[in-house]
Amino acid sequence: MRLTRKFAFAATAAAALCLGTVIPAAANTAPEPDDVPSYQEFAASTYRDVDGAYVVNGDEVISNKAELREFYQLLLDPAPLTDGLIVNTVNNVDDKWSTSQVGNLTYCVSAKFGARHADVVSAMASGAALWESASSQIDFVYVGSADGNCTTRNKSVVFSVEPVQTSQYIARAFFPSTPDRQQNVLIDDSIWTSGSWTPTNIIGHELGHVLGFRHEHTRPEAGTCFEDNNWRPLTPYDSSSVMHYPQCNGTSDDLSMTSVDVAGVVALYGN
Repeated sequence: MRLTRKFAFAATAAAALCLGTVIPAAANTAPEPDDVPSYQEFAASTYRDVDGAYVVNGDEVISNKAELREFYQLLLDPAPLTDGLIVNTVNNVDDKWSTSQVGNLTYCVSAKFGARHADVVSAMASGAALWESASSQIDFVYVGSADGNCTTRNKSVVFSVEPVQTSQYIARAFFPSTPDRQQNVLIDDSIWTSGSWTPTNIIGHELGHVLGFRHEHTRPEAGTCFEDNNWRPLTPYDSSSVMHYPQCNGTSDDLSMTSVDVAGVVALYGN
């Protein structure tokens, strides 16, 4: 697993390999002027995925160039913080599903996974169970009948789970606010050879993003891998969180869910 980026600033903002190597940055501070690429350089160095989305922070998506420019400006001039688990915010509003929708998050698993299809179905079920066991309000619903046409264009499901071939990440997800055309979970074959990071826990991490949760290491307590300040705290800082990259001063080596994670889920969605 590797990361290749021309700029440390761009690498921190658009880390190319989810749960892989990330170049540290000073916590919650703007980069030094000499280290800052132009927007054009930043955009050119940011990985663009098979569906046109820009991948930032390892496994999160930016939908278009306008949003990428906004993201770039926030990295140059982070908003001040207002004071476990943190939820993404959009215009200072929690980025979360409605009560009715979070209880019916339907998905399909593409038949294009071939011989690995059953393994992906199993990993999705066990990864989803991590969040479902934390809150009875959450229900990920597998719709196997949609597997033969499992893309973001299939309106019989909320999101699709599809294979991808890339060296840029292990898996990638989306937030509730992401446009429908990019509401998918993309999985590379490297998920089966990720050591102590089991497919269940990697998928659990990605489904955390689907529910609206951010990387825990963007908090100042992590001291590295800062992303931005567009989030609201739900619990005290948790270095062992399923949403914390181990290589960003995390203290878990397997991405398992913690009791603090459970408390954060309950704080956002109820029990």
